[in-house]
Amino acid sequence: MLQTNVIVQTNEIEKVDDAEQQSGKITPQPSSEDSSSEGATGGADHVDSPLGDEDRETVDFKVIFNKKKYDVTFALDEKVSALKTHIQTITTVTPGMQKLMFKGLMKDDSTLRELNMCNGAKLMLVGSKLNDVIAVSSANPEKLRAAEKTQDTTKKEPVCKQKIHKKVLDKGLPDDAMPGLKNLKERLPPAPVHGFNKTGGKVRLTFKMEADQLWIGTKERTDKIPMGSIKNVVSAPIETHEEYHIVGIQLGPTEASRYWIYWFPAQFVDSLKDTILGKWQLF
Repeated sequence: MLQTNVIVQTNEIEKVDDAEQQSGKITPQPSSEDSSSEGATGGADHVDSPLGDEDRETVDFKVIFNKKKYDVTFALDEKVSALKTHIQTITTVTPGMQKLMFKGLMKDDSTLRELNMCNGAKLMLVGSKLNDVIAVSSANPEKLRAAEKTQDTTKKEPVCKQKIHKKVLDKGLPDDAMPGLKNLKERLPPAPVHGFNKTGGKVRLTFKMEADQLWIGTKERTDKIPMGSIKNVVSAPIETHEEYHIVGIQLGPTEASRYWIYWFPAQFVDSLKDTILGKWQLF
C-alpha cells in the first residue's frame, strides 16, 4: 500500500511540472552536458585584452619652441625617441634635429616616467626646421670653401698655441675666474657661467630656455642669440691649465664667426655643448 502511494505522488508531481512549463512559469534547466559546453565557449567575452592606447597612463605637458607653446598628451611609458616623432608632426622639426630639455637634456632611450614627467610640466625644444637648415647649408658655397682653406693651417697646431689665442693666454689666469676641474663632467649651474673675452673682460653665459636663447653678456652689452642659429661649439684645453678650456661658439656659417671665450671651467664644457647643440650639428 505504501509503495502505491509513492508512485501516485510522483506521477502527480510530474503532472504539475508539465503544467507549469506549459504556462511559462518555469524555464527548463540545461543539462550538465550543455553547461559544460557553455563554459568552454561562452566565457570568451570576458577574456582580458591587451591594454590599448586609451588604457595607458598619460601625462599632459607643454612643449615650448620658438616662443610658441604646444599642448601635448603622451604616454608615460613611451620613450623620448617616440615623443620626438610625435613632436615632428606639430612643429615640422625632424627628430634628428630636436633637443628636448626637461631638468637637463632628455635622452632618447629614457621614458617619460623615468624622467619624472608630471602634468603641467614644460619642455623646451631646441632645433631647426629642415628648410632653415637647407637654406643655411646652401648659402654662398664658394665663400664656405674659401673659409675652410684659410683654416687648414691653423688646424695643424693646438688651439692654445695659435697666435690669436696665445696673446690672450699669456696674460695668465684671471683672479676672478670660476674654479675649474679637469677630468670631471658636471651639469650647468642655475647661475650664469662665465669666462673671459680676448680683451680680458668677463663674459657671462645665461641660458633662457623659455625663449630658446643664449645670452652672451659683457660689461658693455648683452647679445641675445637664438640657439637654433648657433652652428657649432668647439673647445680645447689650455696647456698647463687643463682645468680650463678655450671655447668657440660659432654664430655664423664659417669658422671666422666663432665667438671665443677663454678660461672656461672644463667641468662644464660637455654640458655647454649638449645644451646648445644636443646630438646634432650642422657643420
